[in-house]
Amino acid sequence: MSDTPYAKDVIVIGGGPAGYTAAIYAVRAGRTGLLIEGLQPGGQLTTTTDVENYPGFADPVTGPELMAAMREQVQRVGAELLTDQVESVDLSERPFRLKVGKGELLARTLVIATGAEARYLGLESEQRFRGRGVSACATCDGFFYRDRKVAVIGGGDTAAEEALYLTNHASEVFLVHRRGELRASRVMADRVLASDKIVMKWNRVLDEVLGDDAGVTGVRLRDPGSGETEELELDGVFVAIGHRPNTAFLGGQLETDEAGYLVTAPDSTRTSVEGVFAAGDVQDPVFRQAVTAAGTGAMAGIEASRFLEANG
Repeated sequence: MSDTPYAKDVIVIGGGPAGYTAAIYAVRAGRTGLLIEGLQPGGQLTTTTDVENYPGFADPVTGPELMAAMREQVQRVGAELLTDQVESVDLSERPFRLKVGKGELLARTLVIATGAEARYLGLESEQRFRGRGVSACATCDGFFYRDRKVAVIGGGDTAAEEALYLTNHASEVFLVHRRGELRASRVMADRVLASDKIVMKWNRVLDEVLGDDAGVTGVRLRDPGSGETEELELDGVFVAIGHRPNTAFLGGQLETDEAGYLVTAPDSTRTSVEGVFAAGDVQDPVFRQAVTAAGTGAMAGIEASRFLEANG
């Protein structure tokens, strides 16, 4: 790259559904666009097996296949792709400056679509069975556990919501919490405790995920006080201890909520800095679905183009 790089109309940071869609809409509006995919193009969906809830696919499509199709479309409309990672950004003036591993980039507008990572416990067995019985999204994968037994790990609102959702599919849901009472809100906790499909496992932590080549077969739980363990036979484990938005590279230059998600204006993807937009899971702590990410990506691409038109 040259010492004085040419400023792109729109630079999109993030290679998931939100980022790909934002790039498609921005470039089709006649803007010069660059999409920085990161080091894992496709984002979280690349670790997902069958996707059955994305419109337009009568038969299940794998996460990698869906992301490959989106990436190909981005290339077809003429957006540039850069497989690199943004190390830092300077949002103090326009054009914005981005430092990447291969140099520096300038952007007249910026779309942040870096997503959020599910928090995991860090167990080796937990990582080994990710995508083969271990999940962090009941809405995404609950359908595959119809009439089966599953466990949810956690005790806050996220865990309560996941457990309640899974009762629509699973025959039995074990909710594993390290304390003797839920941290969830009173309304959510009452709903969990009233469900005849949810079995509480109080004062227990996940010690190990058990399984074989076919996937998860059970879990071993441990009492953190006494050290005693017990094993449960089941088919799926949902880790529900929250998500971590990927915003560290922004250096606190954009407004976030208490959990670290980027704050956007109502009915918009505008952030607290003019010319910077946010789409997908990085600003969505509620739904975190591929289709909603793509929807906000479209909004961001359109809003970035309109911003450029209004600001010369």
